[in-house]
Amino acid sequence: MHALPAIDQLRSQSDRLRGARDSAVLRVVDTRKSIQELEDEGELLDLVQGVLRTFIDKEVTAGVEAVEKLMTEGLQAVFHDQKLSVESEVNISRGKVSVDLITVHERPDGTVIRGVTNDAFGGAVATVQSVLLRIIVVKRRGLRALLLLDESLPAFDTSYVHNMGEFLALVCERLEIDILLVTHNPALVDASTRAYRIVRTKSGARFERMR
Repeated sequence: MHALPAIDQLRSQSDRLRGARDSAVLRVVDTRKSIQELEDEGELLDLVQGVLRTFIDKEVTAGVEAVEKLMTEGLQAVFHDQKLSVESEVNISRGKVSVDLITVHERPDGTVIRGVTNDAFGGAVATVQSVLLRIIVVKRRGLRALLLLDESLPAFDTSYVHNMGEFLALVCERLEIDILLVTHNPALVDASTRAYRIVRTKSGARFERMR
């Protein structure tokens, strides 16, 4: 008669253990399912990252090629007697893309000079590249197609000023952008489609159209 309570207790403990076991099995199943879902999600994220990286690489490559082409064309148009071009070096560090623009000068004797413009070349070359980079930013960002240049072309030799004026006029036509240039240089005035000068008056000053 004393054994019955013990059997009942064992049965009760057995039932609790079965319940705990079943609950543990369910948790294991759920955990494995969650792990599998996380692994699948990780694989999907890797695939998405790969696709985005491909798009970014293509966008960067296309953008860099466009910059190289425009800047090389600009340098060759302005400095017609020199073999100048622009190359790019694309670097990726910690997921961030950086682009260095390198100016290349091939001399008549075959010597090639490569370097950052500000360090290896004169101010005129840097000026051309600076103006073109600003135009590129305006176009790529969808900003108002207007570039303001206030005495921004002072470093040019007289033999290249006329070329720069003609090139800016061509850029305005081809890229549909307006350039408002403040200058004292007659060669740049001659290359403009519309020019004004400031005329002193008794009451102050006024704009007078020249062409």
